[in-house]
Amino acid sequence: MTHKITGDLVQADSFFVDGDWKPARADALDVIDPGLGTAFSRIGSAEPAEVDQAVAAARRAFDDGRWTGLSGQDRSLLIWRLADLIETNVEQLAHLESRDVGMPLAQARAMIGEAVKMYRYYAGLADKVYGESIEIGSSALRFQGYTRKEPVGVAALITSWNAPMVGLGMKLPAALAAGCCVVIKPSEEASLSTLALAALATEAGIPGGVVNVVTGVGTTTGDALVKHPEVDLVSFTGSIPVGKQIAQSALGNLKKVTLELGGKSAMIVMPDADLDAAIPALSLAVFWNAGQICTAGTRLLVHRSVAEQVAQGIAEHGRALKIGYGLDDGNDLGPLISQRQLDRVEGYVHSGREDGARVLSGGERLGEQGYYYAPTVLADVTPAMKVVSEEIFGPVLGVMAFDTVDEAVRVANNTEYGLAGSVWSGDAATAHSIARRLRTGKVGINVHRAGGVQMPIGGYKESGWGRECGPEGLQEYLETKSVIQPLIG
Repeated sequence: MTHKITGDLVQADSFFVDGDWKPARADALDVIDPGLGTAFSRIGSAEPAEVDQAVAAARRAFDDGRWTGLSGQDRSLLIWRLADLIETNVEQLAHLESRDVGMPLAQARAMIGEAVKMYRYYAGLADKVYGESIEIGSSALRFQGYTRKEPVGVAALITSWNAPMVGLGMKLPAALAAGCCVVIKPSEEASLSTLALAALATEAGIPGGVVNVVTGVGTTTGDALVKHPEVDLVSFTGSIPVGKQIAQSALGNLKKVTLELGGKSAMIVMPDADLDAAIPALSLAVFWNAGQICTAGTRLLVHRSVAEQVAQGIAEHGRALKIGYGLDDGNDLGPLISQRQLDRVEGYVHSGREDGARVLSGGERLGEQGYYYAPTVLADVTPAMKVVSEEIFGPVLGVMAFDTVDEAVRVANNTEYGLAGSVWSGDAATAHSIARRLRTGKVGINVHRAGGVQMPIGGYKESGWGRECGPEGLQEYLETKSVIQPLIG
């Protein structure tokens, strides 16, 4: 199997700092193609001194006004131009994303299309950052007050590996629209498209130092960035344990923190749901991107009267999905990201079997080359099982039957997570009633994977702090300043 590597947008063994490529000084990290299990490129591994250089570049760019000094309309035009360049380079970016993450090429193109919408959305908000005017006091002593919305400063954007372009699109354009300058640390398991995008930002005319990228492992590069005293905000997407470490590390200068952490989303299916439409949608809700999505629906709560029918239907749909190499045409799913992730998924399914789960489909690795795992449906599971209570980040669904709505809601809410969920019913009043009771940041009704950049996303409970997307996503990168003066006469 031979495929062309389209990496013209990326310079190997380098970071992108202050508007140009900077060669890494430390040993490079191999970039592994998860569909083949072999290295095809390299990225730099930034030491603290190199993180210092990137943060210093962002701080200079923020302090000297080369970005904050532009009008919102001027920033809007440059962000829009970046969106145009992403769209123009979609084929190269999609190939990078597919090789790096393993997702099918058609899916990578679609994800980049979603990212383009995110940049254009926030380009449209860059000149709409408003404060308020407030009159204060009595007839004898009056003051005029107003509020200003100002950029936080230097933002560290730490993204995950499962959907790099979309994950960055949930952070970078909002930060730029607010007037922040950024240092991006992508996951070491999928950094290439982020490096390419930084170069495109300079090509779009965004001044050097406004968008910087350093690559490397979280314990060295990420830790140095999070603890850096010149960083004013950290926006992180990843696991709950790492999110808690970041929150602790941010105490040094009390920097702002936003966290989009894990999920164990519940899908509640009522007996009056349109099962012909629901079953394929439920299948894609858990299996899409090989289950490597924070909002994936991994807990299925089905009314007992239709539980076996729904479980068997999803198992059948999962078996019909075509799994293979991302750059080969016609595949629905690609591999897991790494051998470590494959081992993790195998371990969870093994624990489910030992705890008494019934395997309806999947439950095994596919092939010997690459990190492929079959879409898996487990029946007869209970909320206490690890395979049900802990985030797996793989194509594994646990199916539980319920008898009453109260029981379904109780089980759905009985988790440390609260990122997403969905309700499936033919009765709108019932569906909306259940949606109001779910303790989660996003609920779909007769849909799971939907929303768009216009809708804010974020977690309840340990699924995170703050919101991304929508107007709320912009507000995370802004400070509010109050200005007051006496009114005379």
